[in-house]
Order: sequence, then structure tokens, then C-alpha cells
Amino acid sequence: MILTVDIGNTTTVAGIFDAERLCAHWRLYSERDRTSDEYGLTLKGLILNSSIEPGSIKGAIISCVVPSLREVFLCAISEFLGVSPLVVEPGIKTGISIAVDDPREVGADRIVNAVAGYHLYGGNIIIVDFGTAITFDYITARGEYRGGVIAPGIGISADALFERASRLPRVDVSRPKTVVGKNTVECLRAGIFYGFVGLVEGIIERMKRELRTSPRVIATGGYARGMAEEIKAIEEVDEFLVLRGLRILYEVNSR
Repeated sequence: MILTVDIGNTTTVAGIFDAERLCAHWRLYSERDRTSDEYGLTLKGLILNSSIEPGSIKGAIISCVVPSLREVFLCAISEFLGVSPLVVEPGIKTGISIAVDDPREVGADRIVNAVAGYHLYGGNIIIVDFGTAITFDYITARGEYRGGVIAPGIGISADALFERASRLPRVDVSRPKTVVGKNTVECLRAGIFYGFVGLVEGIIERMKRELRTSPRVIATGGYARGMAEEIKAIEEVDEFLVLRGLRILYEVNSR
């Protein structure tokens, strides 16, 4: 069994694979002040609670966009699970070409998504990841990562609005019944939800126009399923795309 961990700015997603089957998965807050002991105990407890014997985990791989948590998780996994994790970083074999100005600037999570998308869905795809930021990444039919777009995420944008506008109440981000709201809460939900629907639709359309092709659009991340219900351009939702990509990278680099 292989442990896969994607450490993001807001949340950390972890999963265990038995060959290609995702046996268990968890989502944790990425808390920068937690120690390796705390994360190690948490991971081990979650694994045991899923009726998986920690000793059955024979390997691990992590991707991380939070530098301060990289060593924390490396120590946690090594000490509490007894395996030395592979890290997604420059020099790792990906099986795809990173055709951008400086490949070192591309976030590990975006590379992992691109690897998963190409291996699982083929080339000529756009991957939309609804995370702390909303990222749009294009992978060609030949397996070239050509770059993409980074936009503010839904959660942080909503938080900024609530914090700066003192008289506006905090609301959950969900699909409203109507676009035209009849009270402040309905207006906020409509503005946040449909505002991002418009943003995603607009960027996808502009990317397709510029690329002069019609790529398949894959969505992933926390808000992916809810947004995909309204965005017709999204053809597939894969909530655990990054974990599947990590598993693929582990296999590629273990041969």
C-alpha cells in the first residue's frame, strides 16, 4: 500500500492506494503551527480507524506548496509510519514535458494534476482545480504541460469580502435557488456562486479560443462537483485527481 499526501495552502488531502484502488482518504487543515508529532499521530490514527495496518504501508509520496510544512510531514511519515517519502520536486520523473518559461515555478500540485490528467484522460485537456486558488492548466495531446491561469479561489475571495464589508453577514458558498436575490444572504450567495461560474466559463472559453482547439475539461478540488452542475464546459469531475497523480508518480519513480 502507498500513502499519498498533497499539502495545500488551506487543506491537506491524504489517501492510501492498494495498487490502483483508493482505499481510504482524508482531508485535514494545513496548520503551519502543528508539529511533526501531531501530524504523525493524526495520520496514524486515521489509518488505524480505517482498519488499515500502518505496517502494510510500504511507500509514500508527498507534494507540497507550503514550504514550512514540507519537513514537518517528511518527519511525521518517517517516524510514525516507518517509510521515507518521495517528494514531488524538480528532477522527479513525470512522464510529461513541462513547456513553460521556468518549470521550477510551477506548483507541485499543478504538475501532479497534469500527470494524472494525461495518464487517465489523455492529452488535449484543461484541468480546473478549485482550491485556495482556482488554477487552469492545459496539457497537449503529446503530453506537454503548456501552462495556464491562476485566479483567486472561492473561499479566500468570500472571506475577503466578509472581512472588509463589516455589515455583510458571512454565508456558506452554495448554489442559490435564483440569481436575483430578495435579501442580503441570497444576494451574497448568488454573487459568489454565479460570479465564479462566470469567471470559470469565461476563462475556459478564452483558453479554447487562444489554443484553437476544443480540449476536454476536467474539474477537481473542493468546490468542483457543485460548480460543475452549473458549468456545462466541465465534462468530468475527479475529486481525487491529485492523489491519483501522486500514485502514478510514485510508480514511475520506483521502477
